[in-house]
Amino acid sequence: MSTIPPILLVGCGRMGSAMLAGWRERGLAPSVAVDPAPSAASLAGPDLTVGFTPAAVVLAVKPQSAAEALPPHARFAGDAVFLSIMAGRTIGGIRALLGATAAIVRAMPNTPAAVRQGITVGCPGAGVTRDQGMLCRTLLEAIGTVAWVEDEGLLDPVTAVSGSGPAYVFLLAELMEQAAIEQGIPADLARKLARQTVSGSGALLAASPEDAAALRKAVTSPAGTTERALQVLMAPDAWPSAMHRAIDAATKRSRELAG
Repeated sequence: MSTIPPILLVGCGRMGSAMLAGWRERGLAPSVAVDPAPSAASLAGPDLTVGFTPAAVVLAVKPQSAAEALPPHARFAGDAVFLSIMAGRTIGGIRALLGATAAIVRAMPNTPAAVRQGITVGCPGAGVTRDQGMLCRTLLEAIGTVAWVEDEGLLDPVTAVSGSGPAYVFLLAELMEQAAIEQGIPADLARKLARQTVSGSGALLAASPEDAAALRKAVTSPAGTTERALQVLMAPDAWPSAMHRAIDAATKRSRELAG
């Protein structure tokens, strides 16, 4: 039995396909996915049309493709809610491409959605009805945890922290693996140590009522090996400064993508 009404998915890359898999697990009604990539368009042909009215149009294309990919779906404004996961693209900018009557929810998920462990922050635009908001909540909860904000401006730093954040974690695992190999640990064991340490620590953090700082202090014995390592990582010009600069750079880029 279908619990999610028909959806039009525009863009079926990593994030779009992850969301689609989550919806299918929840009971997605027969829907349509549209990929605006040139290769897909050449295969579909110019006469392809969508023969149904979706309850929601999910905009999962790259923000740089919005000007070309969105206008063909403006005909659904007034009937469907548009759920955008395009980084940087504002509700106002999306409405300019879809028409003044478009009901738009802007959201930023992240790639752990692929294993239903994502975190998404959403912001409803003016004119989104209660039912449309609930539908968007259902779609986003299928891939993990959802939080909501009323200030759309917060979605730019959200993008920098959680949207881009998985890459920072993967970089940590990558660097740990490289450093382990430099210390003489065999490559296969180095990878296993780095990956399991990162994933296990994340699981511990998720399960613990303590904050990250408390957990860090708990594993840091005075004058021990961890303390010695943290003296390097937490030096003023090391991780603290680098992370602040990284989040700031990503936030600024998100704002630039507004076009």
